[in-house]
Amino acid sequence: MIKLFIVCLFLFVNLDAFTLQKAKIYKDQNISGWVVSEKLDGIRAYWDTKELRTKNNKIINAPAWFRDKLPPFKLDGELWSKRGDFENIYSIVMQKTPDSSWKQIKYMIFEAPDASGDFYKRMSKVQKYIEIHKLSYLKVIEQKKVSDAKSLDILLDEVVKKGGEGLMLKDASREYFSGRSNSILKVKKAHDMEAEVIGYKKGKGKFSGMMGSLQVKLKNGVIFFIGSGFDKSDRINPPKIGSIVTFKYYGFTKHGKPKFASYIRQRRD
Repeated sequence: MIKLFIVCLFLFVNLDAFTLQKAKIYKDQNISGWVVSEKLDGIRAYWDTKELRTKNNKIINAPAWFRDKLPPFKLDGELWSKRGDFENIYSIVMQKTPDSSWKQIKYMIFEAPDASGDFYKRMSKVQKYIEIHKLSYLKVIEQKKVSDAKSLDILLDEVVKKGGEGLMLKDASREYFSGRSNSILKVKKAHDMEAEVIGYKKGKGKFSGMMGSLQVKLKNGVIFFIGSGFDKSDRINPPKIGSIVTFKYYGFTKHGKPKFASYIRQRRD
C-alpha cells in the first residue's frame, strides 16, 4: 500500500509540473499594453532541458544536432515551417527515427517557463542565448504591442489574408504562470474544438462509395455531423471510430451544436 501511494504521488507531481499555459478566448477584454503574435499552426513543443515533449507529454524524437544545442533552461513554443504546412510538419516532427527533413523545422519560442521577470525579460533571455550560440532554427516569435480592439481586428485580417490561423494575446507585465488564464487569449475569425468520431454517413453523388460526413460527439455529450472540410483522401480513408478530430465552427445553435462545423484534421499526438 505504501509503495502504491508513493507511485501515485510521483505521477501526480510530474503531471502537475507539466501543466503548460493555456489560452482563453478573446471576447473584447481590455488589452491595452498587451502584446500580440501570430498563432502558428504547428506542433507545440516543450523543452524540459533534456527532451522535447508534445503538449500531451510525449517525447519528440528530434535529431541530436537540433536537440543538443538547446539551452539549459526550459522553453515552450511551436515546431513550425510555414503557413498551411501542418501535415508536412507533423510527418517530420513525429518520426520515430528523425532524418534530414528536420532542417525544414524551426522552433518558434513564445515562453521560457523557468526564467524570471516579466514576458519581455523572459524573451530577452532566450534571444541572448540564440545570438550567442548562433542557432538559426531557434527563434523568438515576433511580438507587437496592441492597444485596442480596432488595431487587433486590422492585424487579424492581415494574418488571415496571408493564410495564418489567428493571433495570440498576452499580458506582458506578468511573471510566468501555468494553466488556463485570462492573461493569455486566443483570437480567431473562427473557433476550433475537438470531438470524438462515433459514426459515419455514406456519401452521395460525387461522394458515392465514400464517407459523406462524420458523426462526432463533444465532451458534453452533444452529437452532430461534420460534412465539410474533407479532401478526397479523407473521404476514402476517414478517421477511425474513437479517434479525436479538430474542427472549426462559428458559434453555437440554440441546441448547443457548433454552427458551420468544418473538419480540420485528426489529432495524432
